[in-house]
Amino acid sequence: MRITTATPGGVSVQQVSEVTAADGAKAAAAPAEAAELQSAVMQPALQALRDLPDIDHEKVAQLRDALAKGELPFNAGKLAGLIQRFHGSEK
Repeated sequence: MRITTATPGGVSVQQVSEVTAADGAKAAAAPAEAAELQSAVMQPALQALRDLPDIDHEKVAQLRDALAKGELPFNAGKLAGLIQRFHGSEK
């Protein structure tokens, strides 16, 4: 499976397509040195990402409290517009 990302009209779109045997052969033919370099460079970042909590519960609680107290502005119309812009409208 291959996932590609594009931004037509400023909206991120991910497309999933099947990988053929020829695509797999091209990937297998990549130089081992490049794979080792990428692995060595990426390992610290990947480990740091793994060490992060999935959800910052403390931050969520702070935001929830600020929203309840009216300290954090919330514009439902703006949120709805952003959701519609991101997901598009089906007609």
